[in-house]
Amino acid sequence: MMRGDAEAGRNSPEGLAGPRAQAQEGPPVQVRRLVLHRPDGAVTRCRDFTVAALADWGWTPAVTPEDRERADDVLLLVSEVVTNACLHADGPEELVLRHSDGLLRVEVSDANPVHPRARTPRSPALPGGHGLMVLDRLAGAWGTAAKADGGPGKVVWLEVGRPSRPPWVRPGGE
Repeated sequence: MMRGDAEAGRNSPEGLAGPRAQAQEGPPVQVRRLVLHRPDGAVTRCRDFTVAALADWGWTPAVTPEDRERADDVLLLVSEVVTNACLHADGPEELVLRHSDGLLRVEVSDANPVHPRARTPRSPALPGGHGLMVLDRLAGAWGTAAKADGGPGKVVWLEVGRPSRPPWVRPGGE
């Protein structure tokens, strides 16, 4: 997987939306979309939307402390990418969550064509400027891509795997 790849059009080799995922047999990808019309309240709406999806997909309630931490990581990552879209791109246009077999892909689209780039390292004690570092540390992979419809702007995506399977899924079977 690529980590922190901010070049347009690059996906992780194991991503849910890439060409390999479409050719592979396996569990279906479940997709949820939240269209956002204005930036005010977007972070809260996206977090609430993600909380509901995680519950439906068996990520919560958490079975282990590691599962609880992973669900919290997902909510922090969603907050980070949506906040970045609000601060640097006039707000997000859409949040898309794709889930398949314990892998979650989060995609946030906006109308700004400028791809995120890391700032000069700052003191951890100072507020702001740490969002991409958070993505590097908590996401299994992340990057940016052109919008699938060819419209202006970009999609910032990240992927997170659940550390354990839900209790109703047995190893080797669904």
